[in-house]
Amino acid sequence: METKDAAALLASLAQPTRLDVFRALVVAGSYGLAAGTLAEQLGVSAPVLSFHLKELRVNSLIDSEQQGRFVIYRARYDTMNALLAFMTENCCAGSKSADAADCCSPVQLPKEFPDETISRPRRC
Repeated sequence: METKDAAALLASLAQPTRLDVFRALVVAGSYGLAAGTLAEQLGVSAPVLSFHLKELRVNSLIDSEQQGRFVIYRARYDTMNALLAFMTENCCAGSKSADAADCCSPVQLPKEFPDETISRPRRC
């Protein structure tokens, strides 16, 4: 992946609603979610959701498929994984620590952040 491509992907995720949409689709897995279900789940209007879905589709972060009268949206794991690989490609390459290989492994946030599902990198 080129830096300019990674920057475009990160830019499209750098908006709270789009990030919430993408994360919801990642959680939904290969089944995906219908647009109406997604709008209800996230508490956004259909026009707002449509705008954000278009941005994610343009950058190949999601796919859509017509199923009867519904449009099902799915996360593009290949794009997500390519971006993650790009971001961690040289992780801790300059570290002199013996555990440099574990340096970029995520660790769970402390208990004082019970609602957070994100992780943070270990310090080298």
